[in-house]
Amino acid sequence: MPNRKAVFVVDDDPTLLRGLQRLLRKRGFDAVLFESAAALRNHKDFEEACCLILDINLGDGSGIALRQELRDAGILLPVVYITGNDNQQTRLAAIESGCLAYLVKPFAASALIQSIEQI
Repeated sequence: MPNRKAVFVVDDDPTLLRGLQRLLRKRGFDAVLFESAAALRNHKDFEEACCLILDINLGDGSGIALRQELRDAGILLPVVYITGNDNQQTRLAAIESGCLAYLVKPFAASALIQSIEQI
């Protein structure tokens, strides 16, 4: 695991964001929370992050498309996708975009932490 221990979390559900923040802090990570794709796009310091937890269906766009935008901008953070709307097409697109894990809500906390710890 790199010295950077911040995990960026993007989800449009404030309750889920708070829950993930508590879980990550309990496991020794700093959680930096974003309620939209736009909020993450406006963030300037990606160097502090070790990975990104990214909801696929955001209110203001696709998490998979956001991942591609970041990659095109040279931001190559490992990604864990989370979604409440699992289907084969989305799953394949997520896997093809490259990810540490693809987790369907509700997911086990241990599955998320194991994904992050493999970095």
